[in-house]
Amino acid sequence: MKKIVLISCVSKKLTHTARARDIYVSPLFRLNLAYAESLNPDAIYVLSAKHGLLPLDDEIAPYDLTLNTMGTAQIKAWAAGVVAQLAAVTDLKRDRFVFLAGDKYRKFIVPRLAQFEVPMQGLTIGRQLQFLSNRT
Repeated sequence: MKKIVLISCVSKKLTHTARARDIYVSPLFRLNLAYAESLNPDAIYVLSAKHGLLPLDDEIAPYDLTLNTMGTAQIKAWAAGVVAQLAAVTDLKRDRFVFLAGDKYRKFIVPRLAQFEVPMQGLTIGRQLQFLSNRT
């Protein structure tokens, strides 16, 4: 069993091509990444509205796309793509997935996973920042 951490993308990005771990520059993403690394997982991925499952070391160009402006059918199609990407690199039945992501980024993915947790479920952004600051 592996521990896999999934962090949602954010709108605040660098203005040039960079690794996924570096391109997202919001305080929430930076703290999520630090917290994810503190969990000593087997892998960390970004849940990218544009790229789906995004390894931290993949280089990408800045983009302006979010699930927050997509309809349910688009989000379901995006989530199906992410699940297929996850199935290629993880064991959906045995691995444990930790979501550092909002409901829109996880609600159509979690039904396909046997084991998952959402440590900050239901917390406002301010409370998430507080939770993360206290743990990093």
